[in-house]
Amino acid sequence: VQLQASGGGLVQAGGSLRLSCAASGLTSGGYTMGWFRQAPGKVHEFVAAIGLSDGRPYIADSVKGRFTVSRDNAKNTGVLQMNSLKRNDTAVYYCATTRSTYWRASTYDYWGQGTQVTVSS
Repeated sequence: VQLQASGGGLVQAGGSLRLSCAASGLTSGGYTMGWFRQAPGKVHEFVAAIGLSDGRPYIADSVKGRFTVSRDNAKNTGVLQMNSLKRNDTAVYYCATTRSTYWRASTYDYWGQGTQVTVSS
């Protein structure tokens, strides 16, 4: 399984960014694609997840109302839309897949390479 994340960058506070994650090599169903972020000196923080089969979304309270998650099953791609970005959203964002507990990083089997999101004031 390979996950290719894209879409990070530098944005001013209040702006928006859209992250995509294309998954290849998923041989069967039941996967959830999750998004985590890691700021310097901190552990992975759950941000959002979506069932690739049923499309059910999960959003962390810290970003609820600002971030949304969706998927394009035809392309096995997950999308994290981030609006009203704040400086403390600055982190490296990772996509990953699991067939288990969606909010726990340790349950994810495959990870993308990470993409930097920097929010300036």
